[in-house]
Amino acid sequence: MISKKDRLFNLSTKHTSYLFAITETGHLEHLYYGRFLSNPTISVDALSEKRSLNIGTSTAYDSDHPTLFLTNLCMEYSTMGKGDYRECSVTIEYTKGMQTLDFIVKSFRILPGKPRTFSGLPESYGDKSTCTTLEITLKETCLPIRMTLTYTVFEDSDVITRRATIYNDSTSSVRIKNLASAQLDLDADDWNLVTFDGTWARERYMNERALLPGIYINDSKTGVSSADHNPCIFLKKDDGECIGMNLIYSGNHRELVEVSPYGKIRVMTGINPATFSWELSAQDRFQSPEAVLTYSHQGMNGASANFHHFINNHIVRGTWKLRERPILINNWEATYFNFTEDKLLTLAKESADLGIELFVLDDGWFGLRNDDTTSLGDWTVNPKKLPSGLAWLSLEVHRLGMMFGLWVEPEMISIESQLYKKHPDWMIAIPGRRPSVGRNQYILDLSRQDVRDYLFKSLSETWHLADVNYIKWDMNRVFSDLYSANAEIHNHQEFFHRYVLGLYDLLGKLTQAFPNVLFESCASGGNRFDLGMLCYMSQTWTSDNTDALCRLYIQEGTSCGYPLSTMGSHVSSSPNHQTLRRTDLEARFNVAAFGVLGYELDITKLNRQQKEAVRSQIAFYKAHRSLLQYGIFTRIKLANSPSNQIVWAVASQDKSELLVLFAQKLNLPNPASDKLRVEAVDLHAVYEVFPRQQKIDIKMFGDLLNRVSPVSITEGGLAQDTISKALSLESEIEHYRVSGEQVAFGGIKLNQQFGGTGYDAMTRVLGDFGSRIYIFKKINLESK
Repeated sequence: MISKKDRLFNLSTKHTSYLFAITETGHLEHLYYGRFLSNPTISVDALSEKRSLNIGTSTAYDSDHPTLFLTNLCMEYSTMGKGDYRECSVTIEYTKGMQTLDFIVKSFRILPGKPRTFSGLPESYGDKSTCTTLEITLKETCLPIRMTLTYTVFEDSDVITRRATIYNDSTSSVRIKNLASAQLDLDADDWNLVTFDGTWARERYMNERALLPGIYINDSKTGVSSADHNPCIFLKKDDGECIGMNLIYSGNHRELVEVSPYGKIRVMTGINPATFSWELSAQDRFQSPEAVLTYSHQGMNGASANFHHFINNHIVRGTWKLRERPILINNWEATYFNFTEDKLLTLAKESADLGIELFVLDDGWFGLRNDDTTSLGDWTVNPKKLPSGLAWLSLEVHRLGMMFGLWVEPEMISIESQLYKKHPDWMIAIPGRRPSVGRNQYILDLSRQDVRDYLFKSLSETWHLADVNYIKWDMNRVFSDLYSANAEIHNHQEFFHRYVLGLYDLLGKLTQAFPNVLFESCASGGNRFDLGMLCYMSQTWTSDNTDALCRLYIQEGTSCGYPLSTMGSHVSSSPNHQTLRRTDLEARFNVAAFGVLGYELDITKLNRQQKEAVRSQIAFYKAHRSLLQYGIFTRIKLANSPSNQIVWAVASQDKSELLVLFAQKLNLPNPASDKLRVEAVDLHAVYEVFPRQQKIDIKMFGDLLNRVSPVSITEGGLAQDTISKALSLESEIEHYRVSGEQVAFGGIKLNQQFGGTGYDAMTRVLGDFGSRIYIFKKINLESK
């Protein structure tokens, strides 16, 4: 909606309105982003900045507008040199290093749907039934340079996407040093900033801080979107208002938040200018990655739900869009590099018997790969490990009724490889300088077409031969020693972006050539969990760390910006290989179930009781798979809080069924009552509530068993181990019939936990890091 009288732009979704207007000088003033306004034209003057007086020592825009101070105006974009002294969204260097710019509105147009971009970058998608696009063209007042601001409104998701494009209409080149994808200026008004930070094995831990005057930067300089600081951020208030922002990009990003002395907050996201510049030739153009914005008055759960709907419907695409994902077994932590054909087939047969649907062969199947020092780049089968070949192994797996998948790491090269011997110049390294190394490997220069052509050919041949159904695309190191012999690179500040463009070009061709393959992105776990990769790969490996306690933090943080359908979540062995922590098999499943389930342990070594537990877990997950992957997810009690308890819920669209995770960090002696309060229900419904039945290993009781055993049992002894393999206890009996209002407002007081004073069939035995999944089913009282 555009009001020409008020020079007002109104971008409205189902529940939100985004308003900005053209000032008398031709700039764009941001007015409002929040709950839906049914008639915003009534209040344009009330929303605009009042400016009848001078402001201290600030600089006015010009002599004709002596009280227009851009540094105190909420703007849709910003430049330096005309009185706005905050961080700017556009920096272009032209004659003799000058950078002063002044863009004013020249024209605009509204387009149904979403036009395709020219940039080679991935983007969201939609048709005229789901989205509408506004393009505003701005002209630099003194230079032959144009800028287009593009807004696409996705009404069904309550999302607005933004990007910026620079056109050089001159006869000489200019240098772009910064081009933010989106800028959002707001009144300060007690916002808190939420970011998702970490490193390998503890990705995307949620961190919240109050915004005080100053500049906050959330970024990556590693060449990937990184586990250090994810590009997804939120601004939130205690009253429930929440704004989310993310970026469809897989390289270096920067989210900058500045609180000005005049009570304004400026938020920007885009390519990180610390590692970027771009020489824009005469008559050429450059486009930023696409930014994603959402607003909710229902806190981060509401904003997350918007992101989840948007990603599932307008980012993920192809055969696996909105399709239930298979349960997989990955051999990595079962065998690492040490496997044989017999070992793999035995693992596959056991997996098929338990109900697993996809067998994934991880690292070590190619070249002469027996450890991580060799063979990256040589994507042909390892003849010593797999003498019968990949095609034979794939056929055997398919005969078991399972899909077959492979791990690859195409962006990497080993010094000890045939590829390096033939093409040492394809490796990223500065001539004459000894390169740094990560995980005994180096990176291929994907900015080069010949490198991408080689990878497409070699990977395609192998994937066709192996008749793959799934590919895990890994990347186990980040960038250093930036150099390329690519003649297209004018300066090496362009390298990072050109690499990302090359990666997207390769991924686009491979996913088109293999449209039915399920691709999963991985980068040392979650080092590249971003919207750019999700445009090509329907899911991402969330973290190499599968410890049940750590995963509560990792999956919780990840879920703020990304839906459960994109989060690879595996059950691994105990003690965990990353933390050495011992956790119960059922607890590991309960956490992993809130995502795309897989197993990554040697199931051939499980005892009968454990295999029966896994069989039941898989049956449960299949029965509730659609809900667990595509339901409405709510975080109720956060792992990242002082609380000892964590509560998550996932609900069907009509709230007829919910699954609720109740987990605890540590078992407390003589504990207080536990209460399960869930607001994500139909208040007018009646529910039956009961826990998923699971097995309790008698080893949890240690030598307490001697109180009931006729013979003495030694902790860790043969007798205890023998009994554990043959016998396990059933979890507690618990069942409620309760109204939605009671669950939402009062909660359910659960059975007592074991507290050291006794045990019966009603006792909840959780232990440290223990959990339960509670099933909520809406019932029709008239039929009872």
